[in-house]
Amino acid sequence: MGFRGKFFFPTLMTLSLFLIIRYNYILSGDPPLQQDLPGRRSFSSRDDVISSIKTPPKKTKRLFHTAVTATDSVYSTWQCRIMYYWYNRFRDEPGSEMGGYTRILHSGRPDGLMNEIPTFVANPLPSGVDQGYVVLNRPWAFVQWLQQAHIEEDYILMAEPDHIIVKPIPNLARGNLGAAFPFSYIEPKKYESVLRKFFPKENGMISRIDPIGNSPVIVSKNALMKIAPTWMNVSLAMKNDKQTDKAFGWVLEMYAYAVSSALHGVSNILHKDFMIQPPWDTESKKTYIIHYTYGCDFDMKGKMMVGKIGEWRFDKRSYGNKPPPRNLTLPPQGVPESVVTLVSMVNEATANIPNWES
Repeated sequence: MGFRGKFFFPTLMTLSLFLIIRYNYILSGDPPLQQDLPGRRSFSSRDDVISSIKTPPKKTKRLFHTAVTATDSVYSTWQCRIMYYWYNRFRDEPGSEMGGYTRILHSGRPDGLMNEIPTFVANPLPSGVDQGYVVLNRPWAFVQWLQQAHIEEDYILMAEPDHIIVKPIPNLARGNLGAAFPFSYIEPKKYESVLRKFFPKENGMISRIDPIGNSPVIVSKNALMKIAPTWMNVSLAMKNDKQTDKAFGWVLEMYAYAVSSALHGVSNILHKDFMIQPPWDTESKKTYIIHYTYGCDFDMKGKMMVGKIGEWRFDKRSYGNKPPPRNLTLPPQGVPESVVTLVSMVNEATANIPNWES
């Protein structure tokens, strides 16, 4: 199932060229950028955008390919296995437009999941280029995959190992518009002075940058093939700019994707129900994806213990060196439904995945 990617960008072959990147030089090789965003409307809020777009009658399925970037660490591996289990559960269910699936492994070498999960092996950035910020390898891995893999679907869902699919996902993208989850902490207007280094005024208002990361996003394959190299280069340029690196921290690569999407004239329909993040989001009934990025800590009466290790807890970081055991203890009564659903779905997956080792 797996196959190996190779470097193909001649200008990015050497470490020295990575380190002397200048943003204007980076973008000079791109095709002319669109000056007007396709499908952009002037609404008072992005919620209006969502409600104004009606789903057309389905004649044929518009399949999308799910792509998940990962490392070969134990921490990443067990999350990928759970994610892939739930993808398989819902792929062929009514309402699904989920097509193929690829784990993009940016460790540079095959691992033990090659025969379990369809995998593309991408090369990591040269040593030292990521400066300890491992997610910089994500856009570079996508560039390799898009250039070298045969992808049948016309759309791509970019997802992450710590995503659990809750129900069949339709293609939420419409025409030239992508579909994305809006993050409250991605604030282009607040950081306009920083972002103007990468999104000059001639490209338009700062509001053209959507409050998104690269995941979850459903976008056309053709659009992503244009966005991905820019996303990679903007990420590197941001990391090498001290002011930008300090301003954005761990969400730097997310800002880089949002900027790159805007630079290529790709706007996004923002779906608040695309994903939830327990324990802060308490209901899972309307969502498509549970993102378990936050620790869930509660006392035995069901009260959240913010900033403390709970009497009951589920936190993916507790399982950095080994997978979680099968049959995790369910949360106490009074804990939000989203947390109960999350742990129940982890338990179902681990109970059914062969050779699950704790």
